[in-house]
Amino acid sequence: MTSLASLVRAIHDAPARLVLAIAGGGTRALTELLEVPGASRTVLEAVVPYCERAMIDWLGGRPDRFCDDPTARAMAMAAFLRAGRLDPGDTPHAGVACTASLASDRPKRGPHRAHVAFQTAAVTAVRSLTLAKGQRTRGQEERVVSVLVLNAAAEACGLAERRTLDLVAGETVEASDTAAPPAWQDLLLGRRDAVRYGGRPATGPPAAIYPGAFHPLHAGHRHILEIAEEMLGVAVEPEISILNVDKPLLDYLEIARRTGQFDRHQAVWLTRAPTFDEKSRLFPGAVFVVGADTLRRIADARYYGHDQAACRAAIERLAARACRFLVFGRSQDGCFMSLDQMDLPRPLRALCIGVPEERFREDISSTAIRQAADEGIEDTG
Repeated sequence: MTSLASLVRAIHDAPARLVLAIAGGGTRALTELLEVPGASRTVLEAVVPYCERAMIDWLGGRPDRFCDDPTARAMAMAAFLRAGRLDPGDTPHAGVACTASLASDRPKRGPHRAHVAFQTAAVTAVRSLTLAKGQRTRGQEERVVSVLVLNAAAEACGLAERRTLDLVAGETVEASDTAAPPAWQDLLLGRRDAVRYGGRPATGPPAAIYPGAFHPLHAGHRHILEIAEEMLGVAVEPEISILNVDKPLLDYLEIARRTGQFDRHQAVWLTRAPTFDEKSRLFPGAVFVVGADTLRRIADARYYGHDQAACRAAIERLAARACRFLVFGRSQDGCFMSLDQMDLPRPLRALCIGVPEERFREDISSTAIRQAADEGIEDTG
């Protein structure tokens, strides 16, 4: 059986350099890494975003839950990006993260659990473990989770060595891995700004783009695609930006999940373009299919640092690139808002085509679907 010391020595001898983010449990892994000589070759930084505000700052936005698989992956992505900033160059980097909810000084209604993830240029991986309640002290749970973190660090470094976990009957580690094709890796590393995924081979630039998170894809999205293609008379291709102004980049597992929701005959664009100014640079002349709420943000100076001049300049660039908007109404705060009801700057309004309410009105949102799916799940992280 591989000892912890030999496992850590192997990690230090590997070429990869790591940033680690640990919350809620597993911090003994940091001690193990730093106690064995050679840590300066491996550890670029280690952070413990323990309180809620610290986690939000680390992720760049509030997660749906603080202790789950997606949050662990988002933490690992933030760590991977941080590693690249701290150590630019050709050295392999990895982000390793853990979010856990372990035994405390008060009883927990939810399960004791840990989600450990790592992110490299080629792979997104997560390891989840639910611990049997009442079988260990807090310190014993910490030791198990710390080994899970060190095993993930070793795997992120490309090593075969692992430390055996001290599990009890009924405990298993659930593993999910997504290896990225070269085009996705280029997108993540900023070598490409856009990748077209699926569908028939392109014969020219896309005529119409439907940007969205599609988290998840639902019947309303599909209906919008159908109506947009009927109204425009061209194929409409969904677009997902892996960059978001208040979240880490989408990881490979999330990219695969979101693109996998579409029929394989549907072309989907993956981009590094979170704003319509950037999207219009990638897709000049395209019609963008949007909801009224999205269009309103394009005209809101708050999204340009409260700079009205910057807002006007962005709209002027949209017009100069011959882009237009097909605008679908949206329900907000119990009221349905269509293009005709919106107070927009004249230059932006001139670029817009409205979809009549009688043609489309579906009061459904991805956020509501996620909240319904989470109903009854207590976040005890």
